[in-house]
Amino acid sequence: MSAAVLSPAPLPRRLAAIVYDSLLLTGVLLGATALALGLAVALLGGETVRLRNPLQGNPFFSTYLLLVCFFFYGGFWTHGGQTLGMRAWRLRVQRRDGRGIGWWQALLRFLIAGLWLAPVVYLHRVVGAGVGLSVAAGFAWLLLAQALRLPDRGSDTEVVVLPKP
Repeated sequence: MSAAVLSPAPLPRRLAAIVYDSLLLTGVLLGATALALGLAVALLGGETVRLRNPLQGNPFFSTYLLLVCFFFYGGFWTHGGQTLGMRAWRLRVQRRDGRGIGWWQALLRFLIAGLWLAPVVYLHRVVGAGVGLSVAAGFAWLLLAQALRLPDRGSDTEVVVLPKP
């Protein structure tokens, strides 16, 4: 299907897919954490892990979870152009010429889309603002970034609405 025939995805539809995928990603991250915790128990022993959680504040664990997030989104985007949330809302990410995206574009999309976390971390950890205010500022940035289609512009991609089957 050519890119000219498909219309750009409206903001409410994009946000609905984000919410859907966030719920799925939460489950994936819980499974990834359980796997890491099980590995820690196997290597260090249950008593050691119970007394001092080696995952808490561990930069390797944080990096592992970030990679899980990237491969969750990147894998879907590069293989079919749709996450499960995008499939439910009949959306697809593609290059402007209608072809599928590669890993480099997926990485750019992921990093730009993840910028909504910057105000959350900055306000909460640096400024000392409450969690509610920090998360509200992050969501405001997410809405602005999606409304301006910053991940699309930064990665030279577009999210389009697929026709009904």
